[in-house]
Amino acid sequence: MIAVRRPLSFFSVDVSRTLDRCSITVRTKHISVCICTFKRPELLKRLLDSLDKQRTEGLFSYSVVVADNDPAESARQVVTAFTSTSQLAVTYCTEQQQNIALARNKALQHAEGDFIAFIDDDEYPGDDWLRDLFKTCDDYGVDGVLGPVEPYFEFDPPAWVKKGRFFDRPTHATGFKISWSEARTGNVLFKRDVLNVIDVPFRSEFNTAGEDVDFFRRTMEKGCTFVWCKEAVAYEVVPASRCNRRYLLKRALLRGSNFSKHPTHRIRNGVKSLIAVPCYALSLPILALFGQHLFLRYLIKLFDHASRLLAFVGLKVVTERQT
Repeated sequence: MIAVRRPLSFFSVDVSRTLDRCSITVRTKHISVCICTFKRPELLKRLLDSLDKQRTEGLFSYSVVVADNDPAESARQVVTAFTSTSQLAVTYCTEQQQNIALARNKALQHAEGDFIAFIDDDEYPGDDWLRDLFKTCDDYGVDGVLGPVEPYFEFDPPAWVKKGRFFDRPTHATGFKISWSEARTGNVLFKRDVLNVIDVPFRSEFNTAGEDVDFFRRTMEKGCTFVWCKEAVAYEVVPASRCNRRYLLKRALLRGSNFSKHPTHRIRNGVKSLIAVPCYALSLPILALFGQHLFLRYLIKLFDHASRLLAFVGLKVVTERQT
């Protein structure tokens, strides 16, 4: 592990006020923004540049942890170049074993302060992203806050991609209580104390996907509450290489293969998939008449449920996470 850092002179500074002859000490809260990265140096640079512009309004201080999951350490040069011109403190560390759960845990090992934020290396936030997450967490008195991730296309995508909205994600009103099944780490802030309610933050057996959903399931079962903040938007960069049927179907297979690892409602979910697979298969010829975007949407659902059933009997069709 190599730490590339700038002094955080304000991190441990106390602000003292005297009110009615009483001395009140207010300590600035600190947020560690964790990024797990794998062979995306250009996107990582864009993300770091965006994080450097965060507006805090004096409510908190923040720093960044970059956990490189590439054994060749492709992110090291990006971090070194960034810290040579920025005052933002960045800690660089590596996880040699390729496993997203282990990379997340490595980032947490080097995180400091009162709050943890996660954002993906192919995303970038608006300037008020951290502030909006922080204020929502404080206003609602909850353990954590999630925000929307909107697609940012580097090119004009095909018409079927626009119609199918394959990269759109559900969104909610600010303050909406999130269930574990729809929680993700692509855009989240939570109190560091949340880590104390579970034995290990991210479980390595999930390997390629699903480790974040499992994290939220276990923390929510321990009583933690997470809400939504629609203002705290992060943008996911969607390259041309993802706007094809092969990518979308492989993503569905990978997602489905990890679903059976969740112990909750295994039998019910298995029965649901047993019903869904023949229903979707029979409906596909009819759906094809209404456009390929609709056909592909339900083909993805079919692949998802079929992969779940295969995983129940120990078969995994896709074993590697796509970049």
